[in-house]
Amino acid sequence: MKHILSSPAAVFYGRDLYSSRSLAISTENGKITSIREIPADPSLPLVSPGWIDLQVNGCFGHDFNKAGVQSSDISNAAAKLHSCGVTKFLPTIITNSPERMAAGMAAVHQACLENPITAASVPGIHMEGPWISDQDGPRGAHELACVRDGSLSEFTALQQAAGGKICKVTLAPERNGAIDLIPQLTAQGVRVAIGHSNASRSDILAAADAGASISTHLGNGSHPVLPRHQNYIWEQLAEDRLYAGLIADGHHLPPAVLTAMLRCKGEKAFVVSDCVSLAGLAPGEYSDEIGSSVILAENGRLYMKSTPDILAGSSATLLQNLEFLAGTLKMALKDAVTLVTRRPSEAMGWPDSGTLAVGKKADLTFFDFDFNTGKIQVRQTVVAGVSVYRQDVCTPE
Repeated sequence: MKHILSSPAAVFYGRDLYSSRSLAISTENGKITSIREIPADPSLPLVSPGWIDLQVNGCFGHDFNKAGVQSSDISNAAAKLHSCGVTKFLPTIITNSPERMAAGMAAVHQACLENPITAASVPGIHMEGPWISDQDGPRGAHELACVRDGSLSEFTALQQAAGGKICKVTLAPERNGAIDLIPQLTAQGVRVAIGHSNASRSDILAAADAGASISTHLGNGSHPVLPRHQNYIWEQLAEDRLYAGLIADGHHLPPAVLTAMLRCKGEKAFVVSDCVSLAGLAPGEYSDEIGSSVILAENGRLYMKSTPDILAGSSATLLQNLEFLAGTLKMALKDAVTLVTRRPSEAMGWPDSGTLAVGKKADLTFFDFDFNTGKIQVRQTVVAGVSVYRQDVCTPE
């Protein structure tokens, strides 16, 4: 049984990140109904459109890809992400057996049926694999034995398990049948992304011609060493039809590389966390399901104990990615926030999200920013007009 989110009329107060004006934002039935300027009040937190993360594998001990994943893993993770300012995210189900992937999809679907806040926070599922490269490097941490060619029949079965919620698919266009599969997916409203790929220039151009529109965590899921001029990273950077998702945790892309990619893609860049279940946990040594040991360092770097040069995923939430952009890279705060609001909305074709305007979804993030330390403190998170996280927020009389 699906539970419907009730969103009565409410008013929220904050200082607009982009204009610095103090605002009263009225909402009802999940939408913004009015935005009214009020007398300047520097005690109010900053407000922006709700933050969006298009790639979350898990967080705070909740793993969306583990054996026996439950709907509670999704809902509990959503609550934790709300405390980090995230209002929307795509649970990411990665390469595994058809049965295991279907179980992950079903858990997300069930969580959305059970919990209306989760349903409002999860607009869809990101299916990352299994139609990816089998080569070491591009395959990343995906299990080799489960990598395979794609088929519409497999997608249809997984989409059924997902209750129709798969909205983004990452694949390698060089795999057999992948190019032909792309328009069949986009015809169903699915965004197709290139990722974990060893694609040639012709593969990338053919994928874009067929309807691929995103690069998944560009610069990662690749060979450690590439030809300096002719390689799939340059080709995707140069292809204007592709949005680029970038991990800005300070470990997946060195600062100079991240800066150059952001400048190159311009209006077609957005940021994802790609965080795993260890995000939000204390530094230390952990074991995964197959017994491999990983180290979560004090600086947030997550790597394989046996091969310290190999990353084992990201331990940074989207909030920490923003702190890296605005704090370490010294990017203007409004530009950093745009990378997690308007840009991912545009990449996914969500016209009702990503900006503050009457008629848009009432997804709001309220926060403070310390310009000296680069740290962000989330004060309140609003999903579909409902306050789902709150920390000591001021309200004018």
